[in-house]
Amino acid sequence: MSDVTTVNCPTCGKPVIWGEQSPFRPFCCKRCQLIDLGEWAAEEKRIPSEGGLSDSDDWSEDQQP
Repeated sequence: MSDVTTVNCPTCGKPVIWGEQSPFRPFCCKRCQLIDLGEWAAEEKRIPSEGGLSDSDDWSEDQQP
């Protein structure tokens, strides 16, 4: 007996089978995947942080501590 894992599409909420038959998982389709990507690119979504850096800081990965 095989267990089928189903998740909800983060964009539209439609159920998606988590497996090879769902190439855009966790999204139900390419359209929902691109909608989510666009929201990240437009900074409508972001990962919260507790860091003290802001957009106005002159921070760079090249700076040495």
